[in-house]
Amino acid sequence: MPTTSPAKQIVSLEMAHGLLQKAATPADWQLTPERIQQTLERSVAHRFANAPPNDARTIQGYLDSLHAADLALACACSYGNAVAWDFFVAQYRPELYRAASAIAGEAASRELADSLYAELYGLREVAGQRKSLFDYFLGRSKLTTWLHAILAQRHVDAFRRARRTESLDDADSGDRGNPAAPTQISSDPERERYLAMLQGVLLAALGTLAARDRLRLAYYYVEGLTLAQIGKLVGEHEATVSRKLERTRREVRKQVEAALRREKKLSDAQLRLCYEYAREEWPFDLTQALSARE
Repeated sequence: MPTTSPAKQIVSLEMAHGLLQKAATPADWQLTPERIQQTLERSVAHRFANAPPNDARTIQGYLDSLHAADLALACACSYGNAVAWDFFVAQYRPELYRAASAIAGEAASRELADSLYAELYGLREVAGQRKSLFDYFLGRSKLTTWLHAILAQRHVDAFRRARRTESLDDADSGDRGNPAAPTQISSDPERERYLAMLQGVLLAALGTLAARDRLRLAYYYVEGLTLAQIGKLVGEHEATVSRKLERTRREVRKQVEAALRREKKLSDAQLRLCYEYAREEWPFDLTQALSARE
């Protein structure tokens, strides 16, 4: 018998059933607890890859933080359910076109967006099994955010392929003395480098905030309290809490972008890609970043 992973020991069918109930999955999606359990196991294994949890409460807390409805839809589409796929196309195609237009421009937006559908549906087979891009959605971000990040990466990949082709053409024509194009490609930061830079400047920006501003952020993003609850704790009206949270977010973003431009020399396009990577998957521990400073 194959060895059971720690995730499979902890992610029970009862947990999977609870997530399905939270997602309110339509019956005709034919999404069973056994199927969503496999998806949850992948998500848990990815989240706790460096520090496997040793209790069910930790796992349940993580599962509760996932975007249940989006994860259920991705799972049903991954299994090839036609009803779920039709729902996805109807709900997300307009958003995909809008995002692709913002990333690649109006002329190339349709091609960029439509190129994803084959990968999402899973036309490619591995060992006789259909492989869907939905298998890589883990529910930690919204499905729209994840799709935006993939579109951005596909656009960058296409740009790099085009630049490599142009570089080879230039070399064949005898223009070997101009290293600008290959240098620009080879120095383009990869995903891990972008996220490392973003984490560093974000930690620095959070460190400059007043203690009360960090406390509001911790209450809102870490504890998940409402504006009214935060207001009672800090002695402010909820409208005041909302206004000050927004001011703090703008201040942090301004500092982060200024540091990335000034210290890391990132362009506007690189900044956008940096944010897309972060929205897709980013193991940044905001809990530790805020609580360590309180």
